[in-house]
Amino acid sequence: MKWYGVMPAMTTCFDTALKVDHAFMARHARWLLDSGCTGIVSLGSLGEAATLTFDEKIAILKNMVATSNGKAPVVSAISALSTAEAVTLAKAAADAGCEGLMVLPPYVYLGDWREMKAYVGAIFQATPLPCMLYNNPVAYGTDFLPEQIHELAADHGNLEAVKESSTDVRRVAAIRAIEDGRLNIFVGVDDAIVEGIAAGATGWIAGLVNAMPVESVALFDYAIQGKTKEAFDLYRWFLPLLRTDTVPKFIQLIKLVQQEVGEGSARVRPPRMELIGDELKAAQVVIHTALKSRPSLLAKA
Repeated sequence: MKWYGVMPAMTTCFDTALKVDHAFMARHARWLLDSGCTGIVSLGSLGEAATLTFDEKIAILKNMVATSNGKAPVVSAISALSTAEAVTLAKAAADAGCEGLMVLPPYVYLGDWREMKAYVGAIFQATPLPCMLYNNPVAYGTDFLPEQIHELAADHGNLEAVKESSTDVRRVAAIRAIEDGRLNIFVGVDDAIVEGIAAGATGWIAGLVNAMPVESVALFDYAIQGKTKEAFDLYRWFLPLLRTDTVPKFIQLIKLVQQEVGEGSARVRPPRMELIGDELKAAQVVIHTALKSRPSLLAKA
């Protein structure tokens, strides 16, 4: 598959009974793709995968594959407590028609390099699907260093991309220096996308794109095309919203933005709870301030 462009880390929409709203998710995915996104990433952290049953995960993947209908690749995030569970999910994702996998470190356990190498290696080997390694030491405590990524790439030919979410854009250049084009590097934190592209990234696993795909795609395109002024002007407006992707309650905040623009619900599954009180009011001020000055040429598609 082609690892390039803006790929949403899709939120999982729930109905009033907190069941997966497959009909809305299909409409949402079509809107994202029609707005210029180049793929769909399901079951990631933003998709609240830890709250989903195995059967729910497979149903979501099948829905996304049917919705995309070959227009763009569907990538399944693989996250689990155990290696056996992760391998089972990877194989099921392949059977469901996914074209790629985004491989996360295991939940809860913070292993050493020997253990993490074996864990992700087992997932890479579980299917022939092209894979993206997800490096997010801030959220998961496991940090895949550039030299370790190089070692994994040498051992596994289907490791084709890295989602770099360390928040340190120097990592993008460091991976590029070692791999010399072998891996496609994606930025995984919304408020580092312009800097990440300047360092050599060619993709964005994005969060706020769930609510604002036109703006997200335009920002990526400006940055990748070297249109510095246009990119900075849009980035300056977008940054207060993009920063909501990098805080502990990023799921609640991004879903709230979706609700405020009429493209989803703020509902989340426990143990998460929707924002209330002063926390909600503060978030709404940021959102409403941005919406009042939303670039007119980038109105909702």
